[in-house]
Amino acid sequence: MAVRPTDHWRTGVAEEARALAAGQLGPDEAFMSRLFPDSLLRRTDEVLAAFETELGALDVASEAPSDARLLGAVRRVVLALNAVNEEHGGAGYETDERERLCDYIDTALTEAGVDLDALTARHGLGRHGITDEWRDW
Repeated sequence: MAVRPTDHWRTGVAEEARALAAGQLGPDEAFMSRLFPDSLLRRTDEVLAAFETELGALDVASEAPSDARLLGAVRRVVLALNAVNEEHGGAGYETDERERLCDYIDTALTEAGVDLDALTARHGLGRHGITDEWRDW
């Protein structure tokens, strides 16, 4: 199963908290909890859970959902992530976070049985361009 980026971010926050508590890191050196507040993590997880549910409802192996349905799912997750980013001052997702989110979407689609190379080629996109049309983050 695709690992949510929030799992990685939570691990970083927890590791930083342990280092702070152990005196291995000073408060002025701590940044993870500021970069990844609970509200960002919680809302991102809500969005990704909805995407996972939508992908789970698509029976790619037997149904062969239309490109419109597949791209609709991508559009919805990207627009929802745009909203989360805006809720956090437009700075919720920086470069590393954007890459992790895009990789997650790619992996989730692939694990759902979507031939992402074929899907994107049919629409004149590179494999990694599937989110570009809607993505503000």
